[in-house]
Amino acid sequence: MTDTPVTDPPADGVLEEGVVEDVPQDQLAFDVGDFPGGLRSAVEAVLMVVDEPVTELALASALEVPVPDVETALAELEEGYAAQQRGFTLRQVGGGWRVYSRPEYAPVVSKFLLDGQQAKLTQASLETLAVIAYRQPVSRSRVAAVRGVNVDGVIRTLLTRGLIEEVGSEEESTANLYGTTSYFLERLGLQSLDDLPALAPYLPEVDVLDEIAESGRS
Repeated sequence: MTDTPVTDPPADGVLEEGVVEDVPQDQLAFDVGDFPGGLRSAVEAVLMVVDEPVTELALASALEVPVPDVETALAELEEGYAAQQRGFTLRQVGGGWRVYSRPEYAPVVSKFLLDGQQAKLTQASLETLAVIAYRQPVSRSRVAAVRGVNVDGVIRTLLTRGLIEEVGSEEESTANLYGTTSYFLERLGLQSLDDLPALAPYLPEVDVLDEIAESGRS
């Protein structure tokens, strides 16, 4: 983070509390062409510090260049990484771009980070996540109706891992409704929910779920 420039302090060396000097606008402006690597290196520098996918528009705005120029830079960067057989790649996931390790190096990364131990979701968590992904927004009772078991603990796990989130509530019952997050898309390498495999037809329809839920309460 860039420190805010200040003027010379008072004679005693202490700045007056609460006083912040304005930063001249010309000190904030720059031309990416002046950097050693130009636009491509500037884009690369930003991508190295983001903690979530960033859009072409956001990159263009930050670097003060047209969006098409950013798109060209992204394509050239990935072409260069592939030609040099780098261990990382650029991927467009969840509507934005981010640097990822290449899939073929997954065994190396897993061994380093997890010492060979894969942190996997349980079967119950995967089943619950699938129901939510395909039926969202969906209430806890409807998820439980599909799986035939209590899902309170599993829902908490998925919330904690950032894979699902509350997206509203039902008008009649005021029950919380759940849906998947952008992190879910990122982890599965999907652009949107439209990219999910066509499994929805194999799940019960909403009205059937209501009947099952009602019979479970009686």
